[in-house]
Amino acid sequence: MDISTAIILALVVIIIVGAVAWIMMQRRTQELRKRFGPEYDRVINERGDARQAESELAARQKRVDRLDIHPLDLAEREQFIEAWRATQARFVDAPAEAIKDADRLVTEVMQARGYPVGDFEQRAADVSVDHPIMVENYRAARAIALANERGESGTEDLRQAIVHYRALFEDLLETREREVAQ
Repeated sequence: MDISTAIILALVVIIIVGAVAWIMMQRRTQELRKRFGPEYDRVINERGDARQAESELAARQKRVDRLDIHPLDLAEREQFIEAWRATQARFVDAPAEAIKDADRLVTEVMQARGYPVGDFEQRAADVSVDHPIMVENYRAARAIALANERGESGTEDLRQAIVHYRALFEDLLETREREVAQ
């Protein structure tokens, strides 16, 4: 084989390897975008670099895959549902306290399911893997709860926070899947 044939062959191999790598990167992007939904865009906007954001999302997924996330048993689920009803009823007379209860209940459900419950950002990152749509609710509710602690939120804000917490709470309890299955 002469040198020009070897060079052409090497270039063809480089082009093929490059094309395969590009296709794999596109597939990874599509899979992450599908899995994380709006969270994918939020992380990209926050990081400002798609490759960095995708690495972070992939790391989240690996972290959560190593955890023992499991559904609640029926008794636990019923206890949490009753606690939520009490929190929701409390909202009428004491909305600020009900928001604190709602945040605590969501954290307790996460812990009971097997999620680590360290700082808020880690909880949100972990829950984004399995509940990518609901994590937006979690962040919105948390922002309102923090504003409430500073005396910067009104009753309508608190109502919106309880709605956000309830959506995540129900998703964590997996009530929708069970209702559909029945």
